[in-house]
Amino acid sequence: MPLDRDAIIEIQDLHREYCRPDGSVLVAALRGVDLTVERGRYICIMGQSGSGKSTLMNILGCLDQPTRGTYRLEGEDVSTLDDLALSAIRGRRIGFIFQSFNLIPELTVLENIEVPLFYQGVPRDERHQRAREVLNRVELSDRLTHRPGQLSGGQQQRVAIARALVGNPALLLADEPTGNLDTATGETILGLLDELHAEGRTILMVTHDDAMAERCERVVRLRDGLIESDTLAVNAS
Repeated sequence: MPLDRDAIIEIQDLHREYCRPDGSVLVAALRGVDLTVERGRYICIMGQSGSGKSTLMNILGCLDQPTRGTYRLEGEDVSTLDDLALSAIRGRRIGFIFQSFNLIPELTVLENIEVPLFYQGVPRDERHQRAREVLNRVELSDRLTHRPGQLSGGQQQRVAIARALVGNPALLLADEPTGNLDTATGETILGLLDELHAEGRTILMVTHDDAMAERCERVVRLRDGLIESDTLAVNAS
């Protein structure tokens, strides 16, 4: 099958099974998923608990590998790479935004943002410059010496978004990004994601919230490890 050169994600017949020690299948989390995501899209992945959405997100984020099937990220088949190679892919091509922020409490805001660049071997002065640039982007340049515990939940999530952006990733993965925030603060974070999408970022967001899904261009619903529906928004072009 020819590759779609405008696609950032292409998965074909993707399966993920969790097995017992004797090799028998305990859970079939994904049971043959096909999905293509074009560059610059804003996609929402939805489904009930146990539908397979977290498993799919982990595979798309190169945190897990499929049992069988193909996953191409920017045209490269990453479905059979080893852990070291997957780690390199995560560091350079994927930015993660988590519900629980996942900031390191002992580090300052600036240091938290620099962590992905440190593991990539980026020189210190360049790390500082790039971290300051993304802090300006999320309007937190006056908090660079603070630690996470000194910030509000919304500020911590903006730091997490800045950390996701600092490596200029091809793909942003957001897992319930407003789940720990009040309504007003969550709306601010969603507004920032809207802006990033308008700038051309490719964003995949996992959520159970229909109101959040309405902001996306496309909604993919999973059920029992299969795609139940894949709907393009009326205003998506």
